[in-house]
This record gives sequence, C-alpha cells and structure tokens, in this order.
Amino acid sequence: MSEVEGTLQGHRDGHGFLIPDEGQTDIYLSQQEMHAVMHGDRLRVRVVRFDKRGRPEGRVLEILERKKKPIIGRLLLESGIWLVAPEDKRFGQDILIPKNAIANAAAGQIVSVELTEPPSLYSQPVGRVVEVLGEIDDPGMEIEIAVRKYEVPHAFSAETLTQAGKLPDRLRAADLKQRIDLRDVALVTIDGEDARDFDDAVYCEPHKQGRGKSAFKGWRLLVAIADVSHYVKPGEPLDLDAYERATSVYFPRRVIPMLPEKLSNGLCSLNPQQDRLAMVCDMLITEEGATHAYQFYPAVICSQARLTYTEVAAVLGNTHGPEAAKRSELVPHLLHLHEVYRALLSDRQKRGAVDFDTVETQIVCDDNGRIEKIMPRVRNEAHRLIEEAMLAANVCAADFITDAKHHALFRVHEGPTPEKRMALQAYLRALGLGLGLSDDPTPGEYQAIAQATKDRPDSTQIHSMLLRSMQQANYTSANAGHFGLAYAAYTHFTSPIRRYPDLLVHRVIKAMLMGKRYLLDASKMKVPMPPKRPGRAKPLDPALASTELERWEVAGAHCSANERRADEASRDVEAWLKCRYMREHLGEEFAGTVSAVTSFGLFVQLEALYVEGLIHITELGGEYFRFDEVRQELRGERTGIRYATGARVQVQVSRVDLDGRKIDFRLVRDSEEARIVARAQRDKHGHAAAVAAPVTAVEALEQVKRSDRELKAERKGGKPAARGGAGGKGAAPAHPIKAARKTARGAAEPRPRSKRR
Repeated sequence: MSEVEGTLQGHRDGHGFLIPDEGQTDIYLSQQEMHAVMHGDRLRVRVVRFDKRGRPEGRVLEILERKKKPIIGRLLLESGIWLVAPEDKRFGQDILIPKNAIANAAAGQIVSVELTEPPSLYSQPVGRVVEVLGEIDDPGMEIEIAVRKYEVPHAFSAETLTQAGKLPDRLRAADLKQRIDLRDVALVTIDGEDARDFDDAVYCEPHKQGRGKSAFKGWRLLVAIADVSHYVKPGEPLDLDAYERATSVYFPRRVIPMLPEKLSNGLCSLNPQQDRLAMVCDMLITEEGATHAYQFYPAVICSQARLTYTEVAAVLGNTHGPEAAKRSELVPHLLHLHEVYRALLSDRQKRGAVDFDTVETQIVCDDNGRIEKIMPRVRNEAHRLIEEAMLAANVCAADFITDAKHHALFRVHEGPTPEKRMALQAYLRALGLGLGLSDDPTPGEYQAIAQATKDRPDSTQIHSMLLRSMQQANYTSANAGHFGLAYAAYTHFTSPIRRYPDLLVHRVIKAMLMGKRYLLDASKMKVPMPPKRPGRAKPLDPALASTELERWEVAGAHCSANERRADEASRDVEAWLKCRYMREHLGEEFAGTVSAVTSFGLFVQLEALYVEGLIHITELGGEYFRFDEVRQELRGERTGIRYATGARVQVQVSRVDLDGRKIDFRLVRDSEEARIVARAQRDKHGHAAAVAAPVTAVEALEQVKRSDRELKAERKGGKPAARGGAGGKGAAPAHPIKAARKTARGAAEPRPRSKRR
C-alpha cells in the first residue's frame, strides 16, 4: 500500500480527507484516525484499503506539521471545566482551556485560541485565550469571526499607515509630467448606489477617419482606470500589505480594502470634479463591434459626474425624462456609450460567449447589522454597458502584453474537463434535447443550449448544469484563453484599487511603454504556499521559484487562493446573517423552487426571501427515493413522484442551525398534490391500497395508532371481534399491524383473470 503526504481537511461529521500534494484522489480518514490530528495539519498517510467504489481509505503514519494559526470559537463552562467549541466545525474537537488561561473572558463569549498542546489519541487539545472578540450578538460579530476563521488580513501594518499618511491630499505639479491631459474630456463614472471607490471612468464619441477601402467609421471609446501604480511602488510597505491581501473583501455593510482608505477612497478614487491620475485604454471600435485599434497611455483626468446604474438606465430609457433633464449636458455622451455597447454586444454574440441570466441578491441590513430584507439585484442596460466597456479594455491589455511576449498574469478560464463534459452530455441526452456537445465543445455550443432552453420550465436546472460543468477561473502566467467569454487572451486591468493582479498588469504596461520590462521583486515570494486544491496539481513552492516564469506562477497562485478565501469569507457571513434572519420565521410556510438535487435531499430557494435551505430526503414521504445522477432528480419507487431542479414546492421552515449555517425545510403538501400522490398509488397498487395507504411515514404511524385505539375501545365495550378471518364466535381480535401487513400482501398479489365466454 502506498504512502502519501498532504493536507488534512476535516469534516463536521468527525471524519476527514487527506488532500494529497500530488494530483491524486483524496484519501478518506475515519473518525478513529482523526483523534490525534486536526483540520489543516500536514500528514503522511498510508492507504490501507479501498471501498466498493474504489475510493482509498488511509491510516495516519506521521504528523509532518501542525497548523499554527489561532482558532476562533465560543468559550463554554461545563461542570467546572473551561473549553472552546471551534466556530469552524471541521476541527471536530473542543479545546480545553486551563482556568488561568481564559484572559478575563466570560462564558458564552467569542474568543481566539492558541494551541499549547496538540491532541493525541487519548487527550483533547489544550489552548489559551489570546483575544476576546465579544458577545455573539454584538453587531458585526459575524464579520469579526469570518476574517479570523478564514485568516483574512484585516489590520494594516504601522509602516503602511505611516506611508499612507505621508501621501499628499491632492495632485502636485510633478505628478503631471509625461501625462496626456484629458481634463476637458467628459469622462464619467457609473457605479452602484452604495459604491465608495470609483476606479473606472468612460467616455465615447463617434469617430471617422480615412477614405475609400481603408476608411474607418465607428466610435472612439476611452476607459480611464485609476493609476494606483503611481503611488504603490514595488517592495514598499503599501505594496507588501496589498500583495498579502491580494483583493478587497466585501461584506454586507463593511469592506476590508486592499489599500488604506486614503488611497482607495481618496487619491486613487476617480471622484467627480477632482483631478486624478489614470491609465487610459483608448480604443477605436468598428460599427460591427470589433476593436480596430487601441493605445495605452498615462493621463490626468477630471470626472464630470458620478452616475449610478439606475440613473443611467433611466436616461437611456427616456431621453426626455426628469433624469435626462438633470444631466442634459451628458445625455449625448451617454447615448454614444449606449451605441458602442450595442456594437460590442453584437460582437459578443458572434463570438458565442456564454451569457446566463442569473439572479444576484443584495442584502439590506439595519443599524444593528441584521438583515432587514433581501432584494434581487436587477442588471439593467447600464450594468451591461459598463461590463462590455471593461471587457474591451481587458482584452486590449491582454493583447498588448501577449504581442510583446512579456510575462504577466492572465485571467484564464478553461473549458470542461473530460469527466464533466461526459456527465453533461449524458444529462442532455437524458432530457432528450436535440442539441448536444461535441467532444471538443466551444463556448458557442454552450450559448446555443442556453438560448434554446431559456423558455423551458426546467431552464434553471439546465443552466445550472452548464455552469457546473465549466472550471473555475484563476490567475496564471500561462495564457490559455477565457472559455466563457470566448477570448483567446484575457487579463484584468480595470480594478487596481481592489485587485492586486490588475495592479501588476498596470506595472507591466507602464514598463512596456517606457521600453523596459517589469520584473517581480523577491518580496512576492515571501508568502505561504497556497493550499492544494482537489483534482489540481500541487502549487509551486514560493521558496523554489527560480525563474521569472515560476515567480509569476507563484504570484498567480497566491492571488487565486486569496480570491477564493475572500469569496468563502463573504459567503460565510451571508449564510450566518440569513440563518439569523430565518430564526424569526420558524414555522412559517413559503413557496420555493428546487435549486439543486442531491442523494440526501432537495435544496430549495424561497421565492419571497431569496434564502436557500434543505428538505432532507426523510421529509419527502414514507417511501424510498432513488437519486438519478444523470437526470439530477429524486424519484419515489412506490409512487413514481419525481423532484428535479426547477420544481416549485411549498415548504415550512422547520429548523435553523446557526453554528452550522444550515436551514432545514419541511415539505408541505396541498390538497391537489395529495390527490396526485393518491392517484399515483392507485395506478401502481390498485384502488383499495391507494385508499388505505398513507402518504408519509408519520401518517402510517398515526394510522396504526388509530387502529390500535379503535381495537381497545371495542374491547372495553365488550364487543367481540372476529379471529383473523376465521369468523369464529368469541375469537380474539387480530393485531392491527399484522392485519395491515396481511391486507398489503393481499393487495399486492395479482388477481386471477376471469375466463372469456
């Protein structure tokens, strides 16, 4: 049996999985093997057996490295013993705290714990409290927990704050040297109502040049992006902190920025009527939506207005309305932007880029940080306008870097793996769709399926399967194109305030404009090794990165890992808020739609609240349900009833687990649905069985209890019952369960056919 090294990933049920360093299958570790180890430890494991499906199971041979980060949890006092229950249930064990190591914390408070003794086969881990966060009900506590649980850097170093404090409050004459002056151009920012940092401004005008066959007719589109690289220099404290974070993290009512506020909301934010430094992508777009030419250059701009998506959509919808009247001087420019957007959109459709209509939600909180309501975030023409303009600038940046054969970070989105492609092909065949996937699918094939099925009742299920078949986008130095957007080369250039890869791309472009090459400094390698992802190759160890290409690969892996970490932290906070919100709705009934089907139940999204929960398979009725992996549905063997993604159901909120971030629903059957189930039973077992058969296991138990009560009442009344079909006088009554079994057996036997005369 082989020996494998890797990182342990615990499970809330007590077992765990070793994620091998090399691209191998995850190895299962039983609860017994988990006694002496904890989530995040590095282990050497021996594979000792394989289950019936060929999955390996291991035994721990050696603990190579213990996870040293503090653990967040709730301090409890049980029978005079202090202990901490970890907030992350993957740790699996409570941590004992000596009485003199609780740091004046009170029972029930959230604390950060540092391990002093690791667990062993016969003892629990021991630790000491290093930070008291506060009460679980304190406003914003869920965010404080998440940033520590996912190890998100949330405090800038003293050196960074000192450097930021020394930056000027406004532009100086020296800052304007060797820059194009665009302060007279009507650039505007278009963002959401709650946006605080504005890193992009846009402008468009019709453009004609040349004559004859070489004549150009189309638009000149300017995308101006905040020039963060002018202030954040390689190797300085500001740069070190920004690289460590790699991205801003967005929570409801709070943002943990990549850069200090003086930069993110001040010097680098393209605030209206203020001079700001920018990197500009100046493009010529043809009437067909193709990029005819482009150039990059540093500039100084002055945003003419701070516009919102809602405001711009209203102007485009009615150029004579009140919103247009307020911005009358900008209406012509907005119309030109809309024209170039329509051209870019037509080019997108020609490329066959994948475009799913998904519903995004926005959480509105009250002053205490609790959910007040959850609203759908509607994408209008203004959203799509800015999106297409940013995509065009990003593609130009990737093309500029690729032509120069310079190292940089590309945003790569690969097509489906062979396994996912085959699963999707089987699913589409099972649905009987005329459209299918080739062995080497293109984005156009995906988009064709999405368009052909958008009006079907099961469109949500089909689009969900299409999305799940594609791989996750990431940052890498090796350009492999962007499958979803159907681009041969794509990078991120438009958000350097909140994404570090964009800042690196700005530095590369600036160096190229000056005829130089940008080299990553050694400080970029002083980062921990990114975690190994299941099914992916082991990341490159930063300490071993010797070539320039390897250094860029390390930077890409670091930024990708921190992007996923930010997403996980945001989802964790939103899940906690939704669970807290749903505790106020326990017992209430809502209409919902099945969003996913698994072997253990149905995930349902409530239509009114946009909250997702689980109907466990035991709540679906008193029969055996079989999971059809190809069709992605549960089917009842007795009634034949099916549950698939997109099905509408009525549910009751039955349980909320705040610690586990889980919401449980109970299926509520209306009279019409009950009749359908009864009809299915009648068709399958005959009329008598359908009348007598209960719908659920609970009803079956109630039926037996009711029969038992009737029998006892007859005995008390002195009325003898016939003996189990013998018909003898004074015979003992039949047992209700035995009688029910006998009736069921009789109903299941086929009746003899009568002879025809």
